[in-house]
Amino acid sequence: MQEKVYNVLFLCTGNSARSIMAEALVTTMGKGRFKGFSAGSHPNGAVNPFALEQIAGTGYPVNDLRSKSWDEFGAEDAPQMDFIFTVCDNAAGETCPYWPGHPLSAHWGFEDPAAVVGTDEEKRAAFHKIFRQIMTRMNIFVSLPLAMLEKNAIQREIQAIGATSV
Repeated sequence: MQEKVYNVLFLCTGNSARSIMAEALVTTMGKGRFKGFSAGSHPNGAVNPFALEQIAGTGYPVNDLRSKSWDEFGAEDAPQMDFIFTVCDNAAGETCPYWPGHPLSAHWGFEDPAAVVGTDEEKRAAFHKIFRQIMTRMNIFVSLPLAMLEKNAIQREIQAIGATSV
């Protein structure tokens, strides 16, 4: 019997850094159990090159990554999501589109590495720090025994992951 593949959508404002890195990490760390997606409430139109540097080491195909609106995932023909995570405080406070299928959701806040002002090395270090933080939470998430847990227990678990210090 084939195991269910869970669709996971990560939201932030610009969809250029944190949500993009989370999309790649859930897909690569989930080893076929999860398919990641990402979007923004106000996409800035480009993926941050420092985010792409971090993702390149995962083996995730970076050529298909793009900054896009969350409206794409509220459309009738969009993939149905099982989980939705906000990864920035701005997106968590915004009114989201209607998500078909009533996916479970939680807020996993991370600092914005794209807001760092400094040299390229300082920016690269900020992206690496946040990438590792996302990876820490993702490691817990992809290890959850989802098929054995009821919906309320899963909701508690994903909220607890977001409350962990990173």
